[in-house]
Amino acid sequence: MSDFRRLSESMLASPQIAASDIAAARDAGVTLIVNNRPDGEEPDQPDGAEIESAAREAGIYYVAIPVTSAGFSEPQVEAMRDALDGSEGTVLGYCRSGTRSTLLWSLAQARAGIDPDAIAEAARAAGYDVSPVRPAMDMFAARAKG
Repeated sequence: MSDFRRLSESMLASPQIAASDIAAARDAGVTLIVNNRPDGEEPDQPDGAEIESAAREAGIYYVAIPVTSAGFSEPQVEAMRDALDGSEGTVLGYCRSGTRSTLLWSLAQARAGIDPDAIAEAARAAGYDVSPVRPAMDMFAARAKG
């Protein structure tokens, strides 16, 4: 059962999805799915290839930007920024709980110069806490302003 949470007009975050959630994603206007969960994290999770195949069959683009327990890196933030910038329509990011997807989206938004307070409020409204990455968000936002 899908649990898509709206972070912005063009971004949704979700706990782990299954191939059966792809139709609901398409119906929600999703044009790109971003998988932020590495394969094999839990034995019962669907493989990324299974989600990718179902997405492509439904006409939805798919990209994997896995985030492990090692945390976030600038290349991951840049890859998320590129995915968001290159998408027309709604993006759905997913991981185990939706938190990593939300945190990565938050970092990418801050890197684009979006106000960290506004980002944090949007995440909070969707049920996510960005405080673990708030210092990095502030740094990215300050850098974006020059």
